[in-house]
Amino acid sequence: MVRSIELVGVGGVEHLQPARRPLPAPGEGELRVRHAASGVNFIDVYYRTGLYPISLPAVLGVEGAGVVEAVGDGVTDFAPGDRIAYAGAPLGGYAEARNLPAVRAIRLPDGVDTRTAAGAMLRGLTVQMLLRGPRPAAPGSTVLIHAAAGGLGQLLTRWARRMDLSVIGTVSSEAKAKIAQAAGAEQVIVGRDADFVSETLALTGGRGVDVAYDGLGGDYLRRTFDAVTPFGMVVNVGQAAGPIPPVAVADLSRRGLALWRPSIMAYVADVPRYRAAAADLLGALERGDLTVEIGGEYALEDAGQAQADLEAGRTTGSLLLVP
Repeated sequence: MVRSIELVGVGGVEHLQPARRPLPAPGEGELRVRHAASGVNFIDVYYRTGLYPISLPAVLGVEGAGVVEAVGDGVTDFAPGDRIAYAGAPLGGYAEARNLPAVRAIRLPDGVDTRTAAGAMLRGLTVQMLLRGPRPAAPGSTVLIHAAAGGLGQLLTRWARRMDLSVIGTVSSEAKAKIAQAAGAEQVIVGRDADFVSETLALTGGRGVDVAYDGLGGDYLRRTFDAVTPFGMVVNVGQAAGPIPPVAVADLSRRGLALWRPSIMAYVADVPRYRAAAADLLGALERGDLTVEIGGEYALEDAGQAQADLEAGRTTGSLLLVP
C-alpha cells in the first residue's frame, strides 16, 4: 500500500485527504519512482479550486524526484537505483511512490541533490522557457519581476542576472526584499499596495522596463502594462492575486506592447523540448550557475497546510512534500 494525498472535491484544502492504495507494477514504458520529495506549486492550487478542471479523485503534484524502484517492459534507459526527476503531466506527485512514463523521467547528474531537483523542476523549467525559450529578453534589458522573493521569482531573478539583465523586483515585505536582493535584484519595490508603476518609471528614468514577468494576475497584470516601455512585453505566468482580467488588443497596440501568456505544461509536453530544457536547467544547477532556495518542507500529510501557506503568501522559495 502506498500513502498519497487525494483531492476528493473542489474548494478548500479540506478536500485534500490522506489515502492508502495499492500501486500496481509499472506497465509497459513506465517506471516506478520512490519519491524523496515532491514540489508544491500554484498549479496544484488551481486544480484544487477548480480553475483547471480535472477528474476526481486525483493525486495532485506535477514535479518530484526520487529513486527508480522498478521498470516496466520496454524501458531500457533506466534501472532500479537510478536517481531521476520529472515535471509535467501526468499528475501524481503527492505520494510516497508512483508509476511514471519513462519519457518523463530525467536522470539526475551527480552534482544535483535529489531534493533540490524536486523543488527546481517546474519553476526552473518555467524560467528556462521565459528566459531562454521562444521569446528571450535581450542582454542588457531591464526587467520587472513580480513576487521576486517567491520560488519562481528567485529563480527568475538569479537566471536573469546570469544573462546580463537588470532586475527590478516587487515584494510584499522588507524581509522578502532582502531575499530578492540576495537573489540578485538590483532594485526592490516593497509593499502589496505599493505604486509599483510610478516607482518603476522613476527607477528607469521614465522609460519603463523592457519586459515585465507577472505571476500574480488580477489587478497587478492590468497595472503592469503601464510600467513597460513602448514596444516592450508583459509576460503572465500565473494568477495568485486573482483572475486574469480582460485585455483589449487595441489598448496594447496603441503603445506597441506584446502580451505573452505561455503554459509551462504545454511547453514541457513536447518530449524533445522538455529534455533539452531540463538538460539546460540541470546543467546550470550542477555548475552552480543557478541555486534553488527550499523555503519549506512539509510532511506528506501536511499538503493542505503547504498549499494554504503558499496561497497566503507566507512562504519564500520552493516548497516540498517529504514522504
